[in-house]
Amino acid sequence: MPELFGFTHLVNALLRGFELKLYALVGLSGTEAAGVAYRINAAFALELLVAAGMLLYFVVVRSTLSVERPNAVQQIAELVHEGVGSLGEQIIGHGYERFQAFATCIALFVLFNNLLGLIPGVITPTSRPVVPLGIAVLTFLYYNYYGVREQGPIGYLKHFMGPLWWLAPMMIPIEIISHFARPMSLTIRLFANMYAGEQITMVFLGLTFFGIPAVFMGLHVFVSLIQAYVFMVLAMLYVGAATAHEH
Repeated sequence: MPELFGFTHLVNALLRGFELKLYALVGLSGTEAAGVAYRINAAFALELLVAAGMLLYFVVVRSTLSVERPNAVQQIAELVHEGVGSLGEQIIGHGYERFQAFATCIALFVLFNNLLGLIPGVITPTSRPVVPLGIAVLTFLYYNYYGVREQGPIGYLKHFMGPLWWLAPMMIPIEIISHFARPMSLTIRLFANMYAGEQITMVFLGLTFFGIPAVFMGLHVFVSLIQAYVFMVLAMLYVGAATAHEH
């Protein structure tokens, strides 16, 4: 991946000492660690930038909360909170509040990473497979963790057995394969759409004047919003199914 974004080099410079300390913990000497030290690529650096920006935004919202005079930052946060909460209540149902923060962070993180591709010279992090894969794996671990926590290991495993006990030998392998396919499905859906959108935008930016590329940039924004929404909805569906109690 081309290292065209100066922020990437800054992140590598700042974290190099930390990387060497991590390698030292596993027994590598300074010379050996320097030889194998991981070089952060542009996609990962931009992910860190988005995460830092989101953290800063949440801090600003929390420190400026006001009932009488809510500012624009607070109003946007409330709008997002209410929208995600309403959707969570419909999809997850009772107790959705516990998962609202996770769903909000997933949606915003995916959206902001998607929109970075609109900046000239900056890649779209989600157009690189490793970024959607990381978010998908996190989602997979999250909903399975809460499924086990909510229902216990035995109760959660009953979800894999199907509606009839005698179908269990057939249903369990199918359900296991289905669950492990979910990270792949999430990854491919997000990666493929953002990669295609980025390539189309870059081609038209290079071939035409501003007017026509602006249309495709607008399309990129639309696709970014849709993909963030779809990722969040699927995450909610998985959480809801994992934590649902059968009656």
